[in-house]
Amino acid sequence: MKYVWHFIQSILLSLLHICLAVQTNYAPYFFDNGSGSTNGNMALLSLSEDTPIGTYIYTLNGSDPEGLPVTYGLTFEPGSKSYFSVDSVHGNVTLIEELDREKQDEIEAIVSISDGLNKVSERVRVLVTDANDESPEFLNTPYVVNVPENTPPGSSIFQVEAVDRDTGSGGSITFLIQNSHSAKFTVDRHSGVFRIKAGMSLDFEKSRTHFVTVLAKDGGGKLGGKYQVFTSSTTVTINVEDVQDSPPVFVGTPYYGYVYEDNILGSEILTVVAFDGDRGNPNTIWYSLLDGGDGAFDINNVTGAVTVIKNPNELKKEVYELKIQVSELTPEGQVAGHALTVVTIRVVDLNNHPPTFYGESGPQNRFELTMYEHPPEGEILRGLKITVNDSDQGANAKFNLRLVGHGGMFRVVPQTVLNEAQVTIIVENSAGIDYEKFHLLTFKLLAIEVNTPEKFSSTADITIHLLDINDNVPKFSSEYYVARIPENSPGGSNVVAATATDLDSGLWGEIKYSIYGAGSDPFLIHPSTGIIYTQPWATLDAEETSKYNFYVKAEDTEGKYSLAEVFVTVLDVNDHCPEFNENIQERTMVIGTPVKIEATDQDAEEPNNIVNYSIMQADPDNVFEIDQATGEIKLKSYIRSLDVIQNITRNQNCKWSVVVQAKDRGSPSFSTTAVVKIDVTEEIRARVKSYVLSLRTRPWMIVGICMSTVLSSISITMVISTIMYWKSVKRSKVHPRGRVKKIIRGPPMKAFH
Repeated sequence: MKYVWHFIQSILLSLLHICLAVQTNYAPYFFDNGSGSTNGNMALLSLSEDTPIGTYIYTLNGSDPEGLPVTYGLTFEPGSKSYFSVDSVHGNVTLIEELDREKQDEIEAIVSISDGLNKVSERVRVLVTDANDESPEFLNTPYVVNVPENTPPGSSIFQVEAVDRDTGSGGSITFLIQNSHSAKFTVDRHSGVFRIKAGMSLDFEKSRTHFVTVLAKDGGGKLGGKYQVFTSSTTVTINVEDVQDSPPVFVGTPYYGYVYEDNILGSEILTVVAFDGDRGNPNTIWYSLLDGGDGAFDINNVTGAVTVIKNPNELKKEVYELKIQVSELTPEGQVAGHALTVVTIRVVDLNNHPPTFYGESGPQNRFELTMYEHPPEGEILRGLKITVNDSDQGANAKFNLRLVGHGGMFRVVPQTVLNEAQVTIIVENSAGIDYEKFHLLTFKLLAIEVNTPEKFSSTADITIHLLDINDNVPKFSSEYYVARIPENSPGGSNVVAATATDLDSGLWGEIKYSIYGAGSDPFLIHPSTGIIYTQPWATLDAEETSKYNFYVKAEDTEGKYSLAEVFVTVLDVNDHCPEFNENIQERTMVIGTPVKIEATDQDAEEPNNIVNYSIMQADPDNVFEIDQATGEIKLKSYIRSLDVIQNITRNQNCKWSVVVQAKDRGSPSFSTTAVVKIDVTEEIRARVKSYVLSLRTRPWMIVGICMSTVLSSISITMVISTIMYWKSVKRSKVHPRGRVKKIIRGPPMKAFH
């Protein structure tokens, strides 16, 4: 017994220790660094946004006061992205989602530590620091500026703007001009303000458009452990506007003409040509001969043609120098400016030299030029330095110039030359000078003598290399596109490809597509291919909307665009069953009159919404038939009375339940059945029955009928009673004595007998 007692005591003592241990269990905790801020729970952790996925970033660290093993946990608020995962045993935290400071610069997480009995959770914030991963982005592009040519040097003409979503130096932006040939302009590094350089000026007559490439560069920063600097560029198009600031200019100087002995009076010697220096808005040109002609020559004030007005045999000089003035006349007739030139005319009489073309270095029969397509009409091809000369004198040195090949695109000035002239080729048809049609233009410049028997001539080959500009608008293959798509098509289904082409080359020919319009909501378009899809979330329903109409836009890099209209038809799919009307359960059939049932199908198109009817079951099956198109149920033709029905069916109450099916014509087809209770009756019975049945729904009418019946009975009783009363009264008035005699005479007669 003693040993048993000691054993029981030891067991009780152990149980007591266990209870005390359970009662005194403390919660685990994260380690602290002793400064008041936590060290083991990931609080105040900072991560760069370029940290790679899978990187070990932290170790959760804590302990349990009782020395029990601890486990770690890491969760996020519902609906938040889970950026980290944790090893529950060792506490190692790993990045599992890509960070982006520009979208989320602070991540909130809940870390926990547990000893199996107690769990401690703490909410911590992880800061996402910036990396230089964003490029500067220009705002409000494209940039097109119109600047008058008389704008003073140093003037600000435009401001470019750019943003960089990074912070610090990575988000700072400086601007600079990239192309070196834009020496007329400068840009402020910090503000992006464009200015005309000091000492520089614009000249519409020399250059009408300047294309300046400007760079936006950020301040740099680390990305993926390396120092990165990002830049972006855009083009600023500066159009120079013409101002009336230039005097007229002679073309083809110096002028040489020749007079031959056989020239007749009034012969044209040569034609001088001048243009208003302000080609954007030119004034009228007026020619006049000031001096040097000695009365032997005259000039046409409008055309500039110089003619001889004296017999050549009477000309005393071998050389005449004519001083000719050209003036600009404003619309009001005022002289706005003038210029002078000298025309040298020689008197000769032999023809022994053909016309010859000269370049800058001597005789030359091939000339080349590079220029942009579609130059303005009237523009001079300044890159061609051509002189033509005939060393003869007089009429022998007179020849015509003309261009052979690509007719109508250019014209040559002067067309008639006497002795020598500077050849000028002028744009005549800007539309025909098209890079998309010709990359290279070749033609011949022909000089042929006019009035000589020999007709000496010479040619020079001219080659023009064209450069492309953005002069074409994207063009769709069709003005409208028609597409059909089944209503059960899943989101993201291909609808139609609306493609456009841009004849320009390079960046000018790149096309971006977009859609808009009230009917475009369920659709999206691939910006590069023009393929139109349904939105991933879109659910098409032909019964709700069967037609969509919207526009697709094709736009090039400069904003030139064209539109096409898209019509989308949602094709119906058989997805609805026919449905019977609710009032078909009980019907009364009068012999000779059919009973019509009706079912409707909510599908949008035929044959999906066309319903056919049939009788599935009836007992007996030889009484009724149904029109499959209209749903009219009628008795078979040989049944003309209730007696026939009762003889056939041995059913005296003439009530049947007929199972009717409504089936659509879709593929696959859907059907619905209903039980119709039919009470067959003849016409009079049907009317009485119909009237009685109608009273079920109008109890107030039943009460009225009862009241009417009672009142009618009372009225009839009162009338009869009144008639009988008045009749009795009338008798009593007409025969009062007779009644008395009968009463008195009666007994004596009886006694007498």
